[in-house]
Amino acid sequence: MIRLTTKASVKDDRTPARRPWRERLPDLGRWFLLKLLLMGLVDALGVLGIWLAALQQSWLITGFLAVSTLVANVVYFSRRMTVAKYLLPGLFFLLVFQVFVIAYSGYAAFTNYGDGHNSSKQDAISAIQQGSFVAQKDAPDYPIQILKGRGALYFLVTDPDGSVRIGSDDEPLRTVHGARMESGRAVGLSGYTALDLQQLFGMQQEVTSMQVPVSSDANAGVLRTKDGQTANLYRPTLRYDASKDVFVDVTNGDVYRATRDGRFMDSGGNALEQGWKVFVGWRNFTSVLTEPSLRGPFFGVLVWTVAFAFLSVLLAYLIGLALALVLNHPSVAGRKIYRALLILPYAFPSFLSLLVWKGMLNSDYGIVNSMLGAHIPWLTSPWLARICVVAVNVWMTFPYMFLVCTGAIQSLPNDLVEAAQLDGAGWWQIFWKVKMPLLLVSTAPLLISSFAMNFNNFNAIYMLTGGGPLNNPTDAAGSTDILISFVYRLAFAGVNKQYGLACAISMLIFLIVGGISIISFRRTRTMEDWN
Repeated sequence: MIRLTTKASVKDDRTPARRPWRERLPDLGRWFLLKLLLMGLVDALGVLGIWLAALQQSWLITGFLAVSTLVANVVYFSRRMTVAKYLLPGLFFLLVFQVFVIAYSGYAAFTNYGDGHNSSKQDAISAIQQGSFVAQKDAPDYPIQILKGRGALYFLVTDPDGSVRIGSDDEPLRTVHGARMESGRAVGLSGYTALDLQQLFGMQQEVTSMQVPVSSDANAGVLRTKDGQTANLYRPTLRYDASKDVFVDVTNGDVYRATRDGRFMDSGGNALEQGWKVFVGWRNFTSVLTEPSLRGPFFGVLVWTVAFAFLSVLLAYLIGLALALVLNHPSVAGRKIYRALLILPYAFPSFLSLLVWKGMLNSDYGIVNSMLGAHIPWLTSPWLARICVVAVNVWMTFPYMFLVCTGAIQSLPNDLVEAAQLDGAGWWQIFWKVKMPLLLVSTAPLLISSFAMNFNNFNAIYMLTGGGPLNNPTDAAGSTDILISFVYRLAFAGVNKQYGLACAISMLIFLIVGGISIISFRRTRTMEDWN
C-alpha cells in the first residue's frame, strides 16, 4: 500500500544556516555600533571641553561646545539628515577656524587689548599691588620653616611674641597651636611635612617667589624669604581704596584715579604701568589715519604691498604665459621634460626655498656674491631688498602660472585660430586678438586670487627679510614690510605689543582685499559678456 503525503505534511529536518553577525544586528544598521562608539568619543571630548571652559568661566565657549555636541548627536542619530551628516564637520571647523577668528578679531579691534591691557580690572589692581611691595627696614625678621602639604608650600612663622602662624600664597597667615618647637622656633606641624635644606635647594626659585599675605587686608603686606630660614615684611607703596576706586601713593600722597582708557592716572597725566582691557570704539582705526607715528608707516606699507602683489602676479603671469606658449608649440622637442623641470620650484616647499634664497643672497657668505666676486647688500639695502623679494616670489610662483596658462591654451578652440589664419592674421594678431582675450576670461579669477594671496604673503617677507631692513630700530615698519607683516610686527615683534591696533589693521586689510576682489570680479564678468 502506497501512502500518499502532501507537500505540507513533509517535515523539513534541515536547520537554517547561521547568519553572519552583521546580518543579525538590529534594523538600525550594520554600522550602528561603530557609529555609537565614535559618537561616544565625540561626546566625551565635548563634555571635557565644556568642563574645562566652565572652569575658566569662558561661557561663550562653553555654550558653543554644548550646542555643537547636542547638534552632532541629533544629526548623526537621525535617519533623515543625510546631507547634514556630510556638512556638519566642515561647518564646525568653518565656525571655529574662520568665523570665530574673524569675529574675535573684529571685537579686539575695538578694544585697547595689548601689553599692559590684557586682563580684567581686578587682575590689574592685584598686579599693581603686587608690583609695589618694598621691604620694611624697621620690621623684625621672622624665623620660618617651609612646610609642604595639601599640594602647596607654606610658611610656618614664629612671631616675636612666641605665637605661631601658618600661611601660603593663597592663604593669609592664621594662628595655629600644637606646633613642634626647637630653641623657641617652630619647626613642624601635624599634617604637614617640613622640608630640609637639601630639599629647599632643589626648590629655591619656587620658595623665593612665595608671597604670603600677613592678613586678608592686602595693604598689610606680605612675607618673603631669600634663604628659606627667615622672612621679611614687604608692604605696598600703593594703597588701593575700593570705595573711591583710586590708588594712593603712601610715600608722597599722589592719587591715581581709574580712567576710561583702562588705566590709573594721576592729575599730572602719569599712569601706572598695569592697565586693563576696555572698549575704545573707533580709536584704533582713527589712530592709523591721525597719529603721525602710524599714519606714515601705514600708507608707505600700503603702497608697497599693492606694488609687491601687483608685480608678483604680473611678472609671474607673463613668464608663465611665455613659457606655456613656447612649450605648447609642436616643434619644440622634449616638451614633457621641460615642463617637469619648470614645475620643480612650485613643488619644492616654499619655506625651504625662502631659506635657501636667504642664504644665497647673504652679503657676507652667500653664493651669489661669491660668484660675482662682489659685496652687494642684497637683503640689507632697502631697494635691493624689495627687488630681491619680488624676484624670489616670482621664481616660486611662475610655475603655477605656467600650469594654468598651459591648460588654458590647450583648451582653446582650434576653429577660431584657423578662421583667423584664413583671414590672413599673423601670429601676433592671432595671439593678441584671439587667444589673449580667451585666456584672460579663463585665468582672470586665478589672477585675482593670486593677487589676494600675495597681498597677505607673510612667508615670502618674514622668512626672507623679516620685513627689514629697518632704517631706525624704533621704526614701526621695515622697508619690505607688507601689511600682514606690519600687523605681525605690531602684535608680536615690537616692545609694546598692540593686539587691538593689529586687529584693526587686519580688518582694514580685509576691506581692501575684498574691495579689490569685488571690482576685479565685476570686470571679469564684463569681459565674459563681451566675449
